[in-house]
Amino acid sequence: MSIKHQFAVMAAFAGLACMSVSAYADDHAYTEGPVVNVARIRTLDGHFDDYVKWLDTTWKQEQEAAKKAGYLISYEALMIEPRGPDDADVLLMVTYKNWAALDGAIAKGDAIAKQVEGSVAAANQSEADRTKIRRVLGSSTMQILNLK
Repeated sequence: MSIKHQFAVMAAFAGLACMSVSAYADDHAYTEGPVVNVARIRTLDGHFDDYVKWLDTTWKQEQEAAKKAGYLISYEALMIEPRGPDDADVLLMVTYKNWAALDGAIAKGDAIAKQVEGSVAAANQSEADRTKIRRVLGSSTMQILNLK
């Protein structure tokens, strides 16, 4: 999932979350922590190493640029054992300070795409080319609850 698309998904979730947030009293057993997005990826047979090479190059450059710009806190790529043919074998986890960090996600993603891949069009073509080595199964965005 390209950083542009990832930021767009985050912005949509942030908008929905903000609409449903009510005032919090001091009596809650938690405080709101960072926001995490986890993308589920399934590499195509024989292309795991190809995909990890892309993660170690372009994806990592995108994440580092976004981190340096203050758009995200951290990122990780995790290998997971798939239980069936439609289960992920790679999870991409990106952590943001809060929902507000996702404001302007498309513009932020475009800026990173231009910086790392030269243009938004090149980033879009790169996204299309990766369909030969992986399938994006979806993503989930969630907020960490810091228990008191």
